[in-house]
Amino acid sequence: MREPDQAQSTIPRGAEGPADAEGLLLRVARGDEAAFGQLYDAVSGSVFGLVRRVLRDQAQSEEVFQEVMLEVWRTASRFDPERGKAMTWILTMTHRRAVDRVRSAQASADRDGRVAALEVGTPFDEVVEQVAERLEQRKVRRCLRSLTELQRESVLMAYYQGYTYPEVASLLGVPLGTVKTRMRDGLIRLRDCLGVTA
Repeated sequence: MREPDQAQSTIPRGAEGPADAEGLLLRVARGDEAAFGQLYDAVSGSVFGLVRRVLRDQAQSEEVFQEVMLEVWRTASRFDPERGKAMTWILTMTHRRAVDRVRSAQASADRDGRVAALEVGTPFDEVVEQVAERLEQRKVRRCLRSLTELQRESVLMAYYQGYTYPEVASLLGVPLGTVKTRMRDGLIRLRDCLGVTA
């Protein structure tokens, strides 16, 4: 296909296209290549101008222009002169195709942005994370062993088994105040052993 005449790349307001565009389009619908050549020459400036205004990118505009003209050739039989002018039908098709390209480009850019954002994140070193977690677990176990039996029992029941202070007191058969004292003293010793600052 030929390149559109760039000098004709604007559509005058109220332009209805070539007077015989309907006749040419009906001939194109019957497979008349000569009629398509004439129609191409008649509408290419307006079609390319509309595409260029929507896309604003020369290469994309040329590609969409070619797609539109190919679509005109393939779907000319769908044109009904009783429903509107040939130029309106062609420009509607043109506008839809150009807007679809803008939406597709935007979706692609959004998708690329999301992928880039995922890749920018700090790389996660699973081995280092596992080693650090195991070292911390060992340190906690060592510190728990440093507690008295009563303190360790109270802390384990409350923090690892999920019992409330009154439940711990009931299970151990000691007054609630005693459990609270054991817990406070045990947690202070754990804090000091783990090196946690208050």
